[in-house]
Amino acid sequence: MQVQSFISVAEQFRVVFLDSYGVLKNYNGLIEGVQNTIDVLRSMNVVIRVLTNDASRSQYQQAESFHKLGLHNIYEHEIITSGMMAKQFLEQKVLSGKIAYLGTNNSAHYILQSGLEHISVRDVDLKKLDEISALVFLDDEGFDWNTDINKTVNLLRHKNLPVIVANSDKFYPVSKNDVAIATGGIAKLIESMLNKKFIHFGKPDSQMFIYAYDELTARSNYNRSDILMVGDTLQTDILGGNKFGVKTTLVLSGNTSAEYAELQINSTGIIPDYICESILL
Repeated sequence: MQVQSFISVAEQFRVVFLDSYGVLKNYNGLIEGVQNTIDVLRSMNVVIRVLTNDASRSQYQQAESFHKLGLHNIYEHEIITSGMMAKQFLEQKVLSGKIAYLGTNNSAHYILQSGLEHISVRDVDLKKLDEISALVFLDDEGFDWNTDINKTVNLLRHKNLPVIVANSDKFYPVSKNDVAIATGGIAKLIESMLNKKFIHFGKPDSQMFIYAYDELTARSNYNRSDILMVGDTLQTDILGGNKFGVKTTLVLSGNTSAEYAELQINSTGIIPDYICESILL
């Protein structure tokens, strides 16, 4: 397994797509030295986009969060989230009724601004489901796991309706060695239980890649060969980049550790084009 310096890889490309968690920040906050890397990429005229499966905040809120952490030159228009993609889908596809959601009120306020009323799963009356037109998995917090997940299962048993998963991540790191279950993991469990297929947004699905690429090509002449996707997770960042047809770099600063990287690559068959310790110089 050959590990290369990030800058020697990045300088070959005109555009760098960066995952957020595990690449720019972690459970401790901003990864020390990331600001310097972003500054160097800017000096090389490399275009930056942050592609994140975080569905809990708007682009503006994401940018503000980076600024508070100390990463000052990441801008609102450079951030693309799975929440954006879910929000667009709901605006275009769900035109009547109420949208039930599993998650926080904050994420519901952002994503479910489609002009329709939204209601937390905990407040849904299972005997009055005619008004419910869709269900959205938003966050892994903001609800009672036992009560609300059981209620979600029964809602979907009683009524067939579109189900949107705004964050496909199955887990996320909470410390150096431990992870917590994320929204995508809860959704996958319920899909398996009910033998249903939900509509997933976020990496490894291509919606964010397509959105970012279309926005770039509307500004200037770019090809997919100009783009490098950088992430810490094989099953989302690297698989997503591979599927979209751009070069990929796996960094060992998040979900994938140096100790197990080669084993995970061999066992999953998800192969990055490059491997770097991190994006630090």
